[in-house]
Amino acid sequence: QVQLVESGGGLVWPGGSLRISCAASENIFFFNTMGWYRRAPGKERELVANINVGGVTNYAESVRGRFTISRDGAKKMIYLQMNSLKPEDTATYYCNARVASRVHWGQGIQVTVSS
Repeated sequence: QVQLVESGGGLVWPGGSLRISCAASENIFFFNTMGWYRRAPGKERELVANINVGGVTNYAESVRGRFTISRDGAKKMIYLQMNSLKPEDTATYYCNARVASRVHWGQGIQVTVSS
């Protein structure tokens, strides 16, 4: 059973930065893609960013230029560096991993942007 464990969430001021992490129980290059989704209160879950096995990244328009996804294969980790945070970035963030037709999710971590 693949396990994905997020960490690093919390409360941050508007304009601030935060890095969240996802630890995988498997070699991350086993997955076709890994990434981050988020669900804000009253909204559907949406893709934030992902990275494929070849290292190609993809970002939601709302975060492009502010967020950066990265990975460390040796540590079996992926990261999401979030800069210039806005109140509308407040959400539960989920780590995601896909291989073939299988999709795996972390338990989610809260990020709150507020003064």
